[in-house]
Amino acid sequence: MSEKKGDLKLAVLIDADNAQASIISNLLKEIAKYGISNIKRAYGDWTTSSLKQWKEHLHKYAIQPIQQFSYSTGKNSTDSSLIIDAMDILHENNVDGFCIVSSDSDFTRLCTRIRENGLFVYGFGEQKTPEAFISACDEFIFTENLREKSKPMDKISDNYKLKKIITNALNAVSNEDGWARLTTLTTHIKKTNPEFDTRTYGYEKMGQLVKSLQYLQIKEESFNDGSNNKHILVKIKNQ
Repeated sequence: MSEKKGDLKLAVLIDADNAQASIISNLLKEIAKYGISNIKRAYGDWTTSSLKQWKEHLHKYAIQPIQQFSYSTGKNSTDSSLIIDAMDILHENNVDGFCIVSSDSDFTRLCTRIRENGLFVYGFGEQKTPEAFISACDEFIFTENLREKSKPMDKISDNYKLKKIITNALNAVSNEDGWARLTTLTTHIKKTNPEFDTRTYGYEKMGQLVKSLQYLQIKEESFNDGSNNKHILVKIKNQ
């Protein structure tokens, strides 16, 4: 696919039964980083009171509500409606990718099917989202990170999961001296951990995050173009 991130034509499909209306403004701003929302649809039973908070946002953000009655208890028919529409859009071949907004693992196979066709999938859901759904996406953004800015995590250098992600990536992309460019490191992490987001740890930028980690050594390297721009290089200490 030749389109670059930011230029993609996207279909935004929202499981309104499984997403909070309060995040919609920041959600659409986040999606704008990836491309243009050519299609915006929200699925649910709009006759119920549980979706009343969504209704004021539909007109404001030009989101098309798709009505799906709950025909039986214990099974959410909204998921099926969203999946059917997604497959129709996929076969129409008018978009470059999908944004699936839900924390429901029922969309895991949908995401893998879309990616099999060579299109991008960006998932948006809460941190409780099952790992299978997260892994099925090219990138997955936790909606908690779309709310107010969080403070840097206490004792972040002791965070085992983060340390494992960082060190595994550095071991994979570093040169013989153990150094790796921050851009290369970040790209590798995003490929292997779709849910990785510096905001989860309280930092807006990757450079800010790595500089806070005590087990990393940082240095800068000038570009070879005569400019004042610099590469940030990262290495595990004592390596």
